[in-house]
Amino acid sequence: MTFIKICGITSPDTARFCADLKVDAIGCVFFPKSPRHLDVKMAKTITDAVPKTMLKVAVMVDPDFKISVDTATKAGCNAIQLHGKENPFLVESLRQEGFYVIKGLYLFQEPTVAEASAYPADRFLVEAAAGTMPGGNAKSWDWAAAKDFCQRYPALLAGGLNPDNVKDALIEAKPFGVDVSSGVESSPGIKDHEKIKAFVEAVRNYI
Repeated sequence: MTFIKICGITSPDTARFCADLKVDAIGCVFFPKSPRHLDVKMAKTITDAVPKTMLKVAVMVDPDFKISVDTATKAGCNAIQLHGKENPFLVESLRQEGFYVIKGLYLFQEPTVAEASAYPADRFLVEAAAGTMPGGNAKSWDWAAAKDFCQRYPALLAGGLNPDNVKDALIEAKPFGVDVSSGVESSPGIKDHEKIKAFVEAVRNYI
């Protein structure tokens, strides 16, 4: 079954809604320039709203080890997504600390998918190129270009996904999972429950 991560959660109600839909992971963004940015106190109310078994991902850009651990721990996250130019040593250190680590890579921008073997991550997230934000840029791309990478690594496909196109993306790239943020929003930072439900149904109905 295709892994589903809903990123940029900003309310406990949406987190619970995702849990009820059996979504595999939710993402809490810690990046001040993002409309989905949270402080750790708010993030903790979100992670407390879902089962302990759910993957709760702290999404950060170029944090150091201490900030990564402190932020994720205080927010109640059991996973960390590194969405910048972090080095492989940080990935390994965070895994040794007990966190599930997702490393963001790009097809056409540093750090590229060609560098994947250097990173001891649990999973990779692959996009075409970075936008102005760490995800949530609503930029669609040629998902088929990621097929080779997705065959070699259990990657999450991201970038411009929504309920109407996710099936095509799955057919073209055949990824381990998908990651969506702006594609299930009514406005920046505000998740639309009907769009989330439609997205999950589209993925679950994919054969």
